[in-house]
Amino acid sequence: MQVFKFGGASVSTLERIQQVAQILKKYQGQKLLVVVSAMGKTTNALEGVVAAFYAGNKEEALRQFEAIKATHLQFCLDLNVEGHTLNDFFTEVEWLLHDKPVRHYDYYYDQVVCVGELLSTTIISQYLAAQGIANQWVDVRDILRTDNNFRDAGIDWTITEQKVTQQIVPLFNHTDMVLTQGFIGATDDNESTTLGREGSDYTAAVFANLLNAQNQTIWKDVPGVMNADPKLYTAAELISELNYREVIEMAYYGAQVIHPKTVKPLQNKGIPLLVKSFLHPNADGTIIHNKKMNRLPPIIVYKQGQVLVQLSSRDFSFVGEGLTAKVYNQFEQLQFKPNLTQNAAISLQCVVDDHAEKVEGLALALAPDFEVQVTRGLTLLTIRHYTDGLLAQLCADCQVLLQQKTPETVQVLLQK
Repeated sequence: MQVFKFGGASVSTLERIQQVAQILKKYQGQKLLVVVSAMGKTTNALEGVVAAFYAGNKEEALRQFEAIKATHLQFCLDLNVEGHTLNDFFTEVEWLLHDKPVRHYDYYYDQVVCVGELLSTTIISQYLAAQGIANQWVDVRDILRTDNNFRDAGIDWTITEQKVTQQIVPLFNHTDMVLTQGFIGATDDNESTTLGREGSDYTAAVFANLLNAQNQTIWKDVPGVMNADPKLYTAAELISELNYREVIEMAYYGAQVIHPKTVKPLQNKGIPLLVKSFLHPNADGTIIHNKKMNRLPPIIVYKQGQVLVQLSSRDFSFVGEGLTAKVYNQFEQLQFKPNLTQNAAISLQCVVDDHAEKVEGLALALAPDFEVQVTRGLTLLTIRHYTDGLLAQLCADCQVLLQQKTPETVQVLLQK
């Protein structure tokens, strides 16, 4: 048993979908569970639909969703797939968009954004079947049970394992390939949830763990794990071998190559993770396992769209005397995590992702105790195994607002 995950880039064009089919043909006769993401930038487009809907602009939300529908129906025509098979998913979203928002933003985000994976997998399942690649499509929301922490749902492993055993395992008696969605799940009340952006990697790791897979492969549009995003750092190079610990560190600091939660389910059962290019499927890519690694190159992670929240105590109380606890309690209540914190005697600085609603909620909740200043449009740069020369080079054209160093890792908050 192997688990494959194909990301949005791998199914973003007609030619790339055909390439995915060619890759899967090579594995016919082997047991595969295949996790597929939404096509291309569909998730971004669906986020625009949610934003318009929540702002009360129903007509704009419906207009944007019509464009998404048209794109997927065109894929159906190009691939000779029955478009009517998508109608139930279209209706699921349109029914919601004709209503008015009465619950919080994250709830509606999950109900709308989840449709991207459902549309892509429905199209691809039918296309594969037409190419002679038999597969069984499964709605992962029937399998992956989560809590109701919308946009960052936690998995109920006990119930999910029962469902995998009862519903997924028997399918392999009749087919070699099960095709399902990443990134999404459902609550006890059958409300859709998402696992956090790029959560398809994590979905695949959950299945790999529960199916005791031989390995998991993530198919991407890069040669493997790079030491930096080549779009942001032109000297990026391939790392052919990594261990679980290093990848967890990379993911924690915001590297987009692998979802932060992906490694633990694999590490717990010693399942190797392969990262390969769907453009060059015969290349070795990167293997991630439990071996000790030496002499790694500097690993550079840019986390853009950051916000600096500066807090100064109003009565000059030391932040260590109870005020820090208040700040972290608010983070917990908002289900919001700082990416970097730094405190002085009477001030505390927090770097967070730019989730506007949560930033505003944090600022309002802390205003009675703190003077609050918010600065947007920043970038958090992390370098593991850094050198002072490389740090100076990467910060040369920016203002450094915040810096933290350990012997192995440096983080700097940059403003252009």
